[in-house]
Amino acid sequence: MIDRYVELLLFVTLIATISLAFFTRKKKKEELYSLFRILFVLLSIHVFALMLLFYFKDSFMNQENLLFIDGISYISTCNLPVILYFIALKYENKEADLKKYWPLFIIPVLTILIIYTNPMHHLFCKNYSINVSDVDLGPYFYVHMIYTYALLVIGFIRIIKTSIKRAGFISLGTILIIIGACAPIIPNLLASLQIMSMDTYVTPIMFLITAICFYISIFQLNSFDAVPIALKNIVNIMTDAFIVIEQNGNVAYVNKSFIDNLAPLVKLNLNDNLYEKMNASKHTSYSGLIKAIEYAEKTGNLTRRSWHISNSKVRKFFEIDIQPVKSAEKAQTIIGFLIVFKDVTQHVIDIETIQSNQNLLMERERLASLGQLIGGIAHNLKTPIMSISGAAEGLNDLIKEYDSSIEDPEVTPHDHHDIASDMSSWVSKIRSYTEYMSDIITTVKEQAVTLSEDQKVSFTVEELVKRVDILMKHELKNALITLNTQINVKANKTLHGNITSLVQVINNMISNSIQAYNGEPNKTIDLIINEDNNYITISIRDYGCGLPKEVQDKLFKEMITTKGKNGTGLGLFMSYSTIRAHFNGDITFESKEGVGTTFSIILPIK
Repeated sequence: MIDRYVELLLFVTLIATISLAFFTRKKKKEELYSLFRILFVLLSIHVFALMLLFYFKDSFMNQENLLFIDGISYISTCNLPVILYFIALKYENKEADLKKYWPLFIIPVLTILIIYTNPMHHLFCKNYSINVSDVDLGPYFYVHMIYTYALLVIGFIRIIKTSIKRAGFISLGTILIIIGACAPIIPNLLASLQIMSMDTYVTPIMFLITAICFYISIFQLNSFDAVPIALKNIVNIMTDAFIVIEQNGNVAYVNKSFIDNLAPLVKLNLNDNLYEKMNASKHTSYSGLIKAIEYAEKTGNLTRRSWHISNSKVRKFFEIDIQPVKSAEKAQTIIGFLIVFKDVTQHVIDIETIQSNQNLLMERERLASLGQLIGGIAHNLKTPIMSISGAAEGLNDLIKEYDSSIEDPEVTPHDHHDIASDMSSWVSKIRSYTEYMSDIITTVKEQAVTLSEDQKVSFTVEELVKRVDILMKHELKNALITLNTQINVKANKTLHGNITSLVQVINNMISNSIQAYNGEPNKTIDLIINEDNNYITISIRDYGCGLPKEVQDKLFKEMITTKGKNGTGLGLFMSYSTIRAHFNGDITFESKEGVGTTFSIILPIK
């Protein structure tokens, strides 16, 4: 009955170890997983050999023959400590090079050879028994035992120390590690020293307990994570989400902020593979993240990118920093990436709101400027129209005079020539008036139609001044203000940019100068254009009331007006933005209360 129980127990153990070996093969292809896979395979061999041993134990009269079958289990027993030691090395340092530790297999190989040649020398045991306590041990057995337990003890100590360092002494992961370490050592050591009785089938079961405890602690409880417990506590209170991914794309660590906020959105969790998720998911957000990681890997430096997630349910914006993590031993070898996600959604929404409001304000300013243009059209066209009307009346009188003189014998050829000369003079005046009207219409049309466009063209200083003169003539005349224009550069000097926007800025400053006189007539405004050090400076100077100190401090920084309810504060604020954006220039000013103000538009010559 006891034998049946043992056979059933060994059968269940064999199935369990084979299943775990298969499971680790399917899980991942990393070195640590591979070591666990080898560990479970060795345990399977051990259990299989014991099953054979129990099945044939009554068929062999010679106990020495049973040792040959038990020798199969020693293939596992001798190599298990080495594999567990390798696991300890990898657990302690993921970059550990296991190739230089191959001499550790020398003793296991020698042990197996001695077991199979034992009848000739009895170095391993003088007589064999399934019950470990009944075996008469040979001298080499103690060499094997000391070596085996030394490796196990050293390996287990390293694993326990690493686990305590990373997860803390009282963590579940560390407790499982300690249980797993004690499970095979204590019973086997007591049996080997013949302090207690223990059957051979107990050993693989104890090692299976060790393997399962280690596997759960290292992989399921993530104690393989290289982040110590104190650091985890710190990073978990960070508001910025971050993840650590390995070079092959496996997510090795995530902080609490990522779990709470980002993981549900991108469907990415601890131990997932980012590249596999990208291939399996329809989330377009992954592609931008992958490209940023690839760029960071290529340059080997910190990479900063804007990244967003947008669908029917959520709209999130992030600034991501991707820092390649390099090997401590090989400085140029990238072993992973630290990715920090800074949520800037509210900032982006605020910027969009500001831009939307700014567009409304700009449109309001454009409409105000357009209204000013339209208001000046009537006056600008009234004078030439009245002049043309007068010329037409004069021509009509000359026509009547000429018609009545055709049959008058007293009218000489000289008189006919005089009448023709007067007609030609009136026609010449009409032509000049129509040309002036054409200039007004062209200027107003271009200024109005392109008021909301960003057209960058080349234009001359002469063309700029001509537009300003035409568009401001009505306002200056109404205010009884004289505009003195001083052009200290060549008239054909070429500038590049949006002439419409520049004219609007200059006109706005001239309007401000007119208003600085508070309705006083017969005043002067200077428009001065100079060139110095590859810059064109356009200055508008008045001799009015000047700007108060509190206004000067806020000028260009916010929308502020000195006109009370009649002002929007948009003019200078938008003028400054326009010159900075469209010309890469600057606006400066000098003002003194009661003396006057000078605004200078500084434009680079390209």
